[in-house]
Amino acid sequence: MPTVIDRSRVREMLEGGAQLVEVLSRAEYDEEHLPGAISIPLRELDRTTTSQLDKTRPVISYCYDSQ
Repeated sequence: MPTVIDRSRVREMLEGGAQLVEVLSRAEYDEEHLPGAISIPLRELDRTTTSQLDKTRPVISYCYDSQ
């Protein structure tokens, strides 16, 4: 179930082995992304593209929207 978390919780979860997925477009990801983030653009998010994720570890999804 999706849950909004703050920056300190993100750090804590990453230290505990969580996976960070950026759902930015490929161009935005290539331009700048968070260290260690996996790129799965939102428009490509499906069963196939998420198969690379470890199902036993939490997933944090991130998208920066400047609007």
